Amino acid sequence: MFIGEYTYKIDDKKRLAVPSKFRGTLKNKAVITRGLDRCLFLFSMEEWQKIAEKISQLPFGQHDNRGFSRIMLSGAMEVEFDSLGRILVPDYLKKYASLKKETVIAGLYNRIEIWDKKKWESYKDKTEEELGNIAERLKEFGV
Repeated sequence: MFIGEYTYKIDDKKRLAVPSKFRGTLKNKAVITRGLDRCLFLFSMEEWQKIAEKISQLPFGQHDNRGFSRIMLSGAMEVEFDSLGRILVPDYLKKYASLKKETVIAGLYNRIEIWDKKKWESYKDKTEEELGNIAERLKEFGV
């Protein structure tokens, strides 16, 4: 389980440290891919298998399904942790998420999201203002 919010910097060699409390679940390998809202998703290998299986089952006769599958699956890359718990973030994913030097790594139970720090703060501020309205809409899901 991944929870919490951490600030880390991408170094000059495009490496990003992942919080040590997350690395136990991730072991030595993970999958990084494009996320929603212009962040990156980082999954354990086990969780990625579940997600990729579900995505691969989408009927490819529908335009939205093809687009979603293409973006999520073709954007995915296996990453390995170095001895200091860092991963290499591919250039195309850094560009997609507009990652600069400072990032936020957020644990969201079964996945990790990686955000540019300024984009995260903007997103979080906006969402926090709407939290009451969002909670009201979620009651239909039993939350």
